[in-house]
Amino acid sequence: MNFEHSATIAAPKAKVWDFLMDVPRVSQCVPGVQDVKPLDADNFEGTLKIRVGPISLSLVGKITMEQRDASAGKAEMVAQASDRKVGGAVQAKMGMQLDELGPSESKLTISTNANVMGKIGEFGQPVIRKKAEQMMAEFTENVKKQVTAG
Repeated sequence: MNFEHSATIAAPKAKVWDFLMDVPRVSQCVPGVQDVKPLDADNFEGTLKIRVGPISLSLVGKITMEQRDASAGKAEMVAQASDRKVGGAVQAKMGMQLDELGPSESKLTISTNANVMGKIGEFGQPVIRKKAEQMMAEFTENVKKQVTAG
């Protein structure tokens, strides 16, 4: 499943980039994310607790930053997580593009290619897509609030 979400943030590109590269801090903007801890400079572990339809999931996994290019405003990461109780897993590759619209305005575009396996995948794409789009909209609103605060 492929998703793309864009948002305009009222802050300079460098400020937004610095915030987005602080994975433990930016992860607090993702609804349901808990306990993100660095393993090293590019690898992090954490938990995502969400409801999809009638099922509550606790996805435990790892995020790996594969590429960071501040001058181009591009980053790529891979996430792998599973829920042992429900019996399912999610693998996702995410790309981020940050463009300067003006001295104090940036455009953030996030592209995600996700594979949902096991019982979680049995919900069907429309339910999963709706939940993912809702989470991305909430994430970008939270990023806007964090970056422009203070």
